Amino acid sequence: MKHITVAFVACFFGIVTHAGFAQPSSKTGTPGKPRVGITGLGIESSTFSPALTHEEDFHARYDDAVFTSYPFLSADAPLRQQVTWLPALVGKSLPGGAVTREAYESLVGQTLDRLKKNAPYDGLFLDIHGAMSVVGLDDPEGDFITRIRNVIGYKTLVSVSMDLHGNVSERLAQNADLITCYRMAPHEDAMQSKERAVTNLLDRLKSGKGKPAYKAWIPVPILLPGEKTSTRIEPGKSLYQQVAPAAAQPGVIDAAIWIGYAWADEPRNHAVVMVYGDDKKAVTQAAEKLAASFWDVRNQFDFVAPTGTLDESLKAAFASDKHPFFISDTGDNPTAGGAGDVTWTLKQLLARPEFQKPDGPSLIYASIPAPELITKAIAAGVGGHVEGTAGAAVDARFAPPVPLNGTVESIVSGDQNAEVEAVIRVGSIHVIITQKRKPYHKEIDFTQLGLKPREADMVVVKIGYLEPELYAMQKGWIMALTPGGVDQDLFRLPYKRINRPMFPFDKDMTKPNLSAQFIPLSGK
Repeated sequence: MKHITVAFVACFFGIVTHAGFAQPSSKTGTPGKPRVGITGLGIESSTFSPALTHEEDFHARYDDAVFTSYPFLSADAPLRQQVTWLPALVGKSLPGGAVTREAYESLVGQTLDRLKKNAPYDGLFLDIHGAMSVVGLDDPEGDFITRIRNVIGYKTLVSVSMDLHGNVSERLAQNADLITCYRMAPHEDAMQSKERAVTNLLDRLKSGKGKPAYKAWIPVPILLPGEKTSTRIEPGKSLYQQVAPAAAQPGVIDAAIWIGYAWADEPRNHAVVMVYGDDKKAVTQAAEKLAASFWDVRNQFDFVAPTGTLDESLKAAFASDKHPFFISDTGDNPTAGGAGDVTWTLKQLLARPEFQKPDGPSLIYASIPAPELITKAIAAGVGGHVEGTAGAAVDARFAPPVPLNGTVESIVSGDQNAEVEAVIRVGSIHVIITQKRKPYHKEIDFTQLGLKPREADMVVVKIGYLEPELYAMQKGWIMALTPGGVDQDLFRLPYKRINRPMFPFDKDMTKPNLSAQFIPLSGK
């Protein structure tokens, strides 16, 4: 099968040059350089949130603007020089609620139109997240790649890059030729993983080997949040350390473990192991070893930080002599798909007597959308007094809009997500309000607002596990198990459509079949 595949690809590309590149498959292009497209849509979207994601939220980039998303494809980068690149559309949204069908169809339609314009292709780099939910549509990424194939055909070699919290359906696995995902959570290797996807693609084009002969796909019936599967701690750390050696074996091109996305209710939502290459035995053994290792440590996964109720979290913060003490407001985390405007936690904080006076413990709260209050803050100016409500415009299931009555400490505009941000001081709490929701995961997110998070007693942020800069900043940390669309207590969520049995919902389930399933080559 391997020799048939290689022969077919070589025939398609035509005569191979002395440099190893095939002659381009189109009438135009630089001789000896393959024609490779770039496209992708990425979002992590919760079906347990009432929020909806619209087209403008993807901040789509077109044509040459796409290159700005990939430093390894800068104008003077070696990978940029080796290929005639044909970027189409790349759109990335903050995690949020399900994408409207109108937004999805518009973005997909634009993508397909641009792909048609520049066809044909020798290869395509498809950059997706893998956890998109679309109203009324199962498996959007599977639908997306199928529709792309209808335009570019099955001779084009497609390499897919994903987040490890994405989902890999059989349809996605079959239509992809090369597929990989991050190996770290938090995703410090995100760009490295995308570059690996491109490098693998170009290696197969340069060598003329084309599609790998074998793709092993193993669904693993585990559904856990990223906060329990972080590679910072065991067992996630050791589990993911097995991936690179598995991928480096002779006859294997790449290997990956997808944790999957826990806050969407579709049959495809579960963990997956994939390994692909040209040696069936090596591919089989690598995939089955990774899947077995994953299953064997399922009961060892635990939260990456101490957890508790909000009251318990505040008690720990007050008792600590280490500052800043971070509290993750996990249930409405906008980096995981939360609406970002749940007011439940902020309401509790404002009611605490410890924070009623200006000389109380200093606390930064990040953040809550409040567009009307932003308008008032701009009118009042820095140092002015404002009064109004914030939050709960999208998700009011747990608490209503929260009243804020305080002093404007700063106003900043220009952020791509928030658009306008302001700090309102109420007692000893510095509340960050925004025109639109924004995740706060870098130190500059705070300092550009005039805040000094390193000097604060407490920082409460809508997030799950702390991103690297916040993690480096904290001197104490606890994750508060608060309500919201990305509730960390999965047992409180109304799953109806995930496949069962599934760990941890069915803890006494028998051991599943973790044998390698071979996915047909694309187009077969």
